[in-house]
Amino acid sequence: MTYLVVGETAVATRVCATLGEDVVHLVAPTDDQLADAMAGGLTRAAVLIRDDVSALRYALAVAHLDERLPMVVSIFDRTIAEQLRALLPQARVVSPAALAAPSLAAACLAATPPPRRVIPGWLVRAWPDLRHQQPGSRLLALGLAGLVTVLLLDLTWLLLDGRGLAEAYVEAARVVATVGPAADHAGTAYSIFAGSAMLLTILFAALFTAGVVERLVSPPLAGILGRRSVPHRDHVIVVGLGQVGLRLCALLRERGVPVVGVERDRDAPMIRLARTLGIPVVIGQGTDRRVLEDLGLRRCRAVAAVGSDDLDNIAVAVAASAVAAQVPVVLRAGEHEAIRETRSLLPLGTTRDVTAIAAEHVVAQMQGEAAPERLTGTERCRCVLLESGS
Repeated sequence: MTYLVVGETAVATRVCATLGEDVVHLVAPTDDQLADAMAGGLTRAAVLIRDDVSALRYALAVAHLDERLPMVVSIFDRTIAEQLRALLPQARVVSPAALAAPSLAAACLAATPPPRRVIPGWLVRAWPDLRHQQPGSRLLALGLAGLVTVLLLDLTWLLLDGRGLAEAYVEAARVVATVGPAADHAGTAYSIFAGSAMLLTILFAALFTAGVVERLVSPPLAGILGRRSVPHRDHVIVVGLGQVGLRLCALLRERGVPVVGVERDRDAPMIRLARTLGIPVVIGQGTDRRVLEDLGLRRCRAVAAVGSDDLDNIAVAVAASAVAAQVPVVLRAGEHEAIRETRSLLPLGTTRDVTAIAAEHVVAQMQGEAAPERLTGTERCRCVLLESGS
C-alpha cells in the first residue's frame, strides 16, 4: 500500500511518521511533481494544508490525475468543505479544529459544575461594559451619557420650577439641540444654566459624532451591551483565536457557555468570523497579567490556551496560574517539535494534543478504519451534553 501526503503542517508530518515507509510526502509540489508521484499507483491520498484554497486546488489536481483515488482533505471553511464534498464524492473532508474542539471543550468544563447564577444573565448583559472597548466606543458612550445627563438636569430644573412635563421636555430638548430656551420663560439663573448646558452639549455632541464615525469605519470587536459584551463571570477565556480557538469559542457559545476570545493580532483572519458569530474578542497579550485580570480570570470557569505555538500556550498557562492558581487551565499542544511528550506539560494544566487527535483520525481514514476514541468516559458524557444543548 502506498500513500500520498501533500502539505507542510504538523498533522502531515505526524501522519507520515505513523504510516512509515509506505508514504510519499510532498510539501508544496508542482503539477509535474504531483503527476510523477501518482504515476506509480497509490492506495489513498491526503491533502493537509492550512490554506483552504490551496487545499482545494491540490484536491482537484489529485482528482484530475486519478478520479477514483480516495483522499482525505483538511478544510476549515464549511462552505468550501460542502462544495468539495459535492465536487469530489471520493474525498473525506476533515477539519483538525473541529476534531479537537469537543475534547478541548470537555476539558474546559471538567473541573467545575455548571454554575448557578444569582443574577440573571440577561440582567448582567444589560449593564454597560467599557473595559475592553475601542476608543471610538468610549467616545460614543461618553458623548451619549453627557447628552442624556444635560437633558435630565434641564428637565428636572423645569419640573421643579412648576412647568408641565410636556412643556419642560420641549424646553430641555431645545437646550440640548443648542436652540436655547424660550426668552419669555427664562429667568436669570435658568438662562445662565441653559447657556452653560448648550456649550457642554456642543462638546458632548462632537464626542458622540466622533464615536459613531469610528464605529462605522472600524466595527468594534466587543459590544457595550448585550450578547457580544465581554462576560463578567462563569465564562471561558480562550487565548489564541486561530482555527482551533474559533471552533472552541463557537462550540461553547452555541451551547450557552459565555466565552471571550483573546487575540494579539488585530488583523488575524479569524477576527472577522468571530465578529460574524457574535463572539466578543479582546486584542491583547494572553501572557499579560493585567489583561487576564481585566477579563475576570478569578471568576471564570477555565482558561484555554489554544494558540498555534506551544511555547506561547505554556507562557499563558504560567501567567494564568500566577494570577489565579485555582482556575483550570487547558493547553493545546503538539505543534512544536521541541515538545514531543505532551505529558510533561501536565503540571501546567490539562493538555490536549491537537495534532495527534487530527493525525490519528486522518490515518484511520486512509487505512479504512474507524477513528480512535480519545475521550475518557467523563469527557465523552460532557461532549454529549454539549451536543445536546443540556
